[in-house]
Amino acid sequence: MLPLKEKDRPIVKKLLEAGCCARCVLRFCCLGVQSAYRQSYEDTAKELCAFISDSESNECQDAAVLEQHTEDPPSKKIKMDAAETDVQSEGDSAVVPTVMEEGDAKPADSDVCAVCLGVLQEFCDEAYAIKISDVVKAKNYQFDTMVLSVSLPAQLSVREHSCWLHVKKEVREKSICLDKDDVIQVKEAFKWTMQGLVSKELGGVPVVTKISRQTEQFEVGVGFTHPETDSDCHFLAGICSDCFRPTKNKQFVSQQNVFTRMAVVKALEKVSDEKFLKKFPCPPTRPARKCIAQDAQCLHVSVFVAGRYNKFSRTLPQTPWVIDGERRMESSVEELIAAPLLSSFRAEGFNFSSSGREDVDVRTLGNGRPFALELLNPHRARFNKAEVRQLQETINQSSDKIRVRDLQIVSRDAMGHMKEGEEDKTKSYTALIWTQKAIDKDDITFLEETKELKLAQKTPLRVLHRRPLAVRERVIHTMSTCFLDTHHFHLKLRTQAGTYIKEFVHGDFGRTKPNLCDLLKTETDILELDVDSVDVDWPPSIPE
Repeated sequence: MLPLKEKDRPIVKKLLEAGCCARCVLRFCCLGVQSAYRQSYEDTAKELCAFISDSESNECQDAAVLEQHTEDPPSKKIKMDAAETDVQSEGDSAVVPTVMEEGDAKPADSDVCAVCLGVLQEFCDEAYAIKISDVVKAKNYQFDTMVLSVSLPAQLSVREHSCWLHVKKEVREKSICLDKDDVIQVKEAFKWTMQGLVSKELGGVPVVTKISRQTEQFEVGVGFTHPETDSDCHFLAGICSDCFRPTKNKQFVSQQNVFTRMAVVKALEKVSDEKFLKKFPCPPTRPARKCIAQDAQCLHVSVFVAGRYNKFSRTLPQTPWVIDGERRMESSVEELIAAPLLSSFRAEGFNFSSSGREDVDVRTLGNGRPFALELLNPHRARFNKAEVRQLQETINQSSDKIRVRDLQIVSRDAMGHMKEGEEDKTKSYTALIWTQKAIDKDDITFLEETKELKLAQKTPLRVLHRRPLAVRERVIHTMSTCFLDTHHFHLKLRTQAGTYIKEFVHGDFGRTKPNLCDLLKTETDILELDVDSVDVDWPPSIPE
């Protein structure tokens, strides 16, 4: 039995007369008992009829039930007017049932709910649960728990508001303590009805509203549209135009895209009851057709994989090198790392980030450069330590140009450690220097005594196309030298992260001050550069 009370009787009658379906009646009665929504639609409607017939001699206006849940073949539906008995009792001829092909428009006296537009009538049963589960099974995701989300047409908020105003007077006249915020949302009623059914079809996998462990969240979204009533929201733009202005980044969106659910709800909060009732029917009129269900969409939250990489090639860019739409190099560090991970996690894409970057002709040696990969919509998300170690080995065997170490799965929050205080970190380099003027060992010894050398670096010409023009202050903490011959020596530097080493060596036409040319009083250039260490204490090292 539905846990309805005597005070609900006039509301139930008024809502059924207004064209609300059985589950929407429960919502407006603020019935928060989930089991009431899970029972069959037929049983719910029969109980509501019995509930109001206790005082009104078996009169029930909810036609939605007895017509849509018959045992006839699914390709045909028999529409029988709920008032047929009354008409015949007045001596008129019998009503002839109307046979309608499935999908045809229904006549003006349609049985589609005036508020939920059929969502809680037609799409809250085992058949729809099977459709959802079939999509999930076909996608072959790995998950232990599933979140079911639903997207509804924005006009449902308008229709719900109209229906609330319709019962508001009844509520006040009967001195019933009832508030609009107490009305159960369509989304909640839908989830209460469908979660158990979908779970059953998926072999008992828990289907919940929210998962606390964000790293394992798997979401299946179902959505509905209703083109017939799309214009229901449009009158609000004339009353609260400020609620429907496109954002600066979306100036060319269509009119329909402006009417989002959030914008409509915001406008309804501002509009007075008087203005609303002048523009929209109360109660809302029944539509001729039910909602259209969109294809279910599956999405697993991103998985983040971190590690450190060495780059041994001077012809390998960190990221794909494309100039004017033309690719210059056949591969990149990120692609060599990402390919095995994409395959193993069965992800649909990735985002690569790292603690700084090296030029294509620069090697990264030492303990490597920290990196992280965000794997988008992975179909597999759980790997044990041995499997991750095998993934690392697969990457390392795929190419002799790179090597990965400390590979591990990390949380989204942990990603922030890689960028924390980035400019306060230090990096160490070894550069092969050429000098125009002949030098000896004594000419370069003084560099080792130079400490905490402050530089003013104007944005280098070579990166000016992608970096804003600015003067950046950087520090070279220490330098050491190794004399090779009269025109060459190795220069080791420990610098503040973000220092442009090449520009410090050749001066970049005076854009970096001071520079090595100034210090040695001769033209200098850099022939080779290696990154020896990136002093970022993340991700945690893993013993080999």
